[in-house]
Amino acid sequence: MHALLAALALPKYGLTTVFVVAFVSATLLPMGSEPAVFGLVKLNPELFWPAVLVATLGNTGGGAVSWWMGWGAEKAYEAVSKRKPSEARALAWLQRFGPKACLLSWLPVVGDPLCAVAGWLRMPFWPCLLYMAIGKFARYVTMTAALLWVFPGQIQP
Repeated sequence: MHALLAALALPKYGLTTVFVVAFVSATLLPMGSEPAVFGLVKLNPELFWPAVLVATLGNTGGGAVSWWMGWGAEKAYEAVSKRKPSEARALAWLQRFGPKACLLSWLPVVGDPLCAVAGWLRMPFWPCLLYMAIGKFARYVTMTAALLWVFPGQIQP
């Protein structure tokens, strides 16, 4: 197990691992990607920006998949039900802010479903994706820098 973890932390595989973990964690699966980003950066400090960018790309890609899942779910709902979904307060709030609400896609618990709901509401895909990327990038920079500040020591082999 130690050899596998050591191999996955290598820059050659570490960025791929960060991308996959970040992608999967942005879908509706309950998972966090920050430990993978932090672990890679802690072992390879020179990979701070590449890790943040790769995690942002993976997490934004997962958010895009959630958006498309929401869009498809709404299409299926319309096909089965001949009535429109009721407008709850949360949906009304989301519609009022439009794609800019996707800036909050970085939030725990509500962020990933927010992407799916944006698709359900048929918000424009590309603006949603842009706002998701901005929010997720800010989260990774902040979280990784904060964790490095809290745990500043070098890892000893």
